[in-house]
Amino acid sequence: MIYGGLFDLDSKICRKEELDKIINDVSFWNSDNRKEIIKENNFIATLIEDITYVRNKINSNLDILEMDIDDEMLSLIKIEYDEIKEKVEKLRINTYLSGEFDKNDCILEIHSGAGGTESCDWAMMLYRMYMRYLSKNGYKVDEIDRQIGDEVGIKSILLNVSGLNAYGYLKGERGVHRLVRISPFDAGKRRHTSFASVEITPKFDENITIVVNENDIRVDIYRSSGPGGQGVNTTDSAVRITHIPTGIVVTCQNERSQIRNREIAMEVLKSKLYNLELMKKNEQINDLKSGQMSIGFGSAKRSYVMCPYTLVKDNESGYETGNVQKILDGDIGEMLEFNIRRK
Repeated sequence: MIYGGLFDLDSKICRKEELDKIINDVSFWNSDNRKEIIKENNFIATLIEDITYVRNKINSNLDILEMDIDDEMLSLIKIEYDEIKEKVEKLRINTYLSGEFDKNDCILEIHSGAGGTESCDWAMMLYRMYMRYLSKNGYKVDEIDRQIGDEVGIKSILLNVSGLNAYGYLKGERGVHRLVRISPFDAGKRRHTSFASVEITPKFDENITIVVNENDIRVDIYRSSGPGGQGVNTTDSAVRITHIPTGIVVTCQNERSQIRNREIAMEVLKSKLYNLELMKKNEQINDLKSGQMSIGFGSAKRSYVMCPYTLVKDNESGYETGNVQKILDGDIGEMLEFNIRRK
């Protein structure tokens, strides 16, 4: 059987050999694009492994089907067919992740909307959902900043997500997420609607130059209130950088060192500024003020309804499921891939 297109294994092997040759050169580790080359090399290696596995399984089962087999063997082939179909679909997703930055790491932000306790609790539920998905799928997550709620939950959280296609998989999550439920904080057991926003920003190559004028930023130093131990919480190590022309605000308080917190905050700010410029050039924003979105009624990207019925509905892709708890428990892979195919 011939495997072309996505299954064009020969071209991928040739590219892998080219990358290996570049990596083995003595000057490679001094090159500016070494991280991007290593990332592509790992990506190609994974594709080769998966395509080889699928190809061998298909050929093996085709050979068996040409024999005189019993019902037991046929049932085993049917089981393997479902496994092969799932792996092929995973490979097919890679054809949709062809954007310039889809393979990049990303910054994931969650901000609670108006509503105090309810929205802070909802932001924490979203954080839990994403963390379960990311942990299950092998992504590395580093917390940059966390602003805890006055009573429960979080006002905001900023995470660095590292792993293959992190931005490609999560970019469709950007928007306002709406929760409808019977409030656990309402003694009258009334139904409440809560909002939280999710922002996804790709991490960019170190060799992309973004110049930030010192006169355009305001840097505030304050005492950390987040996790990190006694040393963090008793020193003025947290850093907040405000980019005055755009209104973009980045905070970092997860490191003990004020210097390191500032470095991380500047890295995030540069990624946000570069992403903002790309969005403007691609005409993907119109009246997007200061890179922010309205967190309220009429602006929801996705709704999670737990009362009077159960439904998760993505208003952009059309994805729907009645199993709200499954989604909130982090089983969002199917939904993410559905969104990717609709882009």
